[in-house]
Amino acid sequence: MKDLTIVVLTMNEEADLPRCLLSLEGFGRLVVVDSGSTDQTRQIAIDHGSLLLEHPFEAFGAQRNWALDQLNLKSPDDWILFLDADEVATINFRSAVERAIDTASNEIAGFFCCCKMLLNGVWLKNSDNFPKWQVRLIRNQRVRFIDVGHGQKEGTVIGMLQFLREPYLHYGFSKGWSAWIHRHNRYATLEANERSLHKARFSDIFVASPTNRNKTLKLLLGQLPGWPLGRFLFTYVLRGGFLEGQAGLSYCLMLAYYELIIQLKMTEIRLSSLR
Repeated sequence: MKDLTIVVLTMNEEADLPRCLLSLEGFGRLVVVDSGSTDQTRQIAIDHGSLLLEHPFEAFGAQRNWALDQLNLKSPDDWILFLDADEVATINFRSAVERAIDTASNEIAGFFCCCKMLLNGVWLKNSDNFPKWQVRLIRNQRVRFIDVGHGQKEGTVIGMLQFLREPYLHYGFSKGWSAWIHRHNRYATLEANERSLHKARFSDIFVASPTNRNKTLKLLLGQLPGWPLGRFLFTYVLRGGFLEGQAGLSYCLMLAYYELIIQLKMTEIRLSSLR
């Protein structure tokens, strides 16, 4: 396999990081970029043989770009995989990554990846609209990220992007619902600011990039007064979230709550601009 570096962003991840790093043992060079953890995160990273870098967190895209700048990779055949501390690389995912980078032609700059969202051991395939795509596997010096809302998307891309269809695992609720709500309240502020600043063009729904399509859909649907209820009906009824039991119901309700908070924050932004 060609050289692979795995970058994991952390901030107080002592509960999740061991599982993540164990899933990556023997897979490539491990680099943990920490944002000032006050728990045992940094020591766990060192104990697992990771290179530990420290940098204050501003946003996901900026943090990933900073990490890329610190790696000092020279060869255009070097590859970088980004995972978060609450994510796990399965054996099948590792094999898919190995095949992808060993067979990728020079025109390929990176790969969109997808995850299985897990809640109480239940895969939220329907509720979480699987597969959702993010660029996580990139060739050295060929991709830069930009910040969008609470997340990031591919910005500059030199070459083509393909799809890696074998998912990794995402334990997004490992810290409990209180942490999820606290985190998504912060995300809602970022999303509200993003949606208030940008106007969607209907034609962008048909662009090739799944990241740009999803952004446009969020902007268009997020303006509808009844969208929080619509989000629940779409995920729980039309997408089949009801098939995933209590986990599906809980998740679909919380997605509706998240959309409601975003709309309330957008109203605050609009009213404050009129004063």
